[in-house]
Amino acid sequence: MNSNYYLVIMAGGVGSRFWPVSSEELPKQFLDILGTGRTLLQLTADRFRDIVPNDNIYIVTSANYCDIVKEQLPDVPAENILAEPCRRNTAPCICYVSWKIKKRNPKANIAVVPSDHMVTDEKKFAEAIQQTLEYAAETDAIVTLGIKPTRPETGYGYIKADLSFASSRKNNMFRVDAFKEKPNRETAELYLKQSSYFWNSGIFIWNVSTIVNAFRVYQPAMSRIFEDLLPVYDTPQEQEMIDKLFPECENISVDYAIMEHAEEIFVYPASFGWSDLGTWGSLREQVQKDAYGNACIGPDIDLYETYNCIVHATGEKKVVIQGLDGYVVAEKDGTLLICKLSEEQRIKLFH
Repeated sequence: MNSNYYLVIMAGGVGSRFWPVSSEELPKQFLDILGTGRTLLQLTADRFRDIVPNDNIYIVTSANYCDIVKEQLPDVPAENILAEPCRRNTAPCICYVSWKIKKRNPKANIAVVPSDHMVTDEKKFAEAIQQTLEYAAETDAIVTLGIKPTRPETGYGYIKADLSFASSRKNNMFRVDAFKEKPNRETAELYLKQSSYFWNSGIFIWNVSTIVNAFRVYQPAMSRIFEDLLPVYDTPQEQEMIDKLFPECENISVDYAIMEHAEEIFVYPASFGWSDLGTWGSLREQVQKDAYGNACIGPDIDLYETYNCIVHATGEKKVVIQGLDGYVVAEKDGTLLICKLSEEQRIKLFH
């Protein structure tokens, strides 16, 4: 534990692509989507239990979800759960929480993580976080975790690293050449063949002074909003002022707002069984499968002559499936979904 280490979990997404299990009222980050007894949000916080004190954990979420966060993370101080009055992407929420933390501790080193990702090797993950937090404390660099690709994935953004330029302080940190948008299949296959490309995990590590100065330089209007609020942080007026001024912020991601412009950006190449759980197909890829390629999450599921499916049925009903190949079957509160995995992008049309 280090009193200067902080964790920011971004938990404001609507996350309804796991319908019918998830919904806009109860997004995936608040669900036990993996069948472990812990929600994705809880698992995210659990990974930092030996790194960051509970008092240094901040959750940024929609005002609609604050009560859910308090219920699922009772050890996090209620004043550390920050309520966004509206959705404005990741840059405004990071700017807000960074200025708030800076007022509390100007020496803070912060890890910013999404709330809905999966990690299978928690020991390696913790090592990566420790290494990068130490690096952030020693330098003015912005650090991101790059995941070594295992397949030509078209659903992730990529980071191109300059492997010939390692940091003088740590030889496993490399300067970022460019951030790449989600590629088509052909481009993803080219990236896979080159050792300098990594999946963009969306996990960032920096010193609090580094990130607020970056906002001052590259997003001065946004920075001014939250810097001017320094006198009201941790007072009864804070939420009122946030509700008033937050909607004035540009709707922009931190990637476009800061990463595309900043110069001192380094990537830490890592491999700890990471996945951005954005689709039923990605969930199937990450959980244990039987000899026929089926992934089952639920207590009472029987499959016959069934292949390459994911079945999510955590209720009390017994589920028996015969003769399917390449399907998602999901049940929640009386709603049953049966859909081809190859066409799951159409699920949003069904509800």
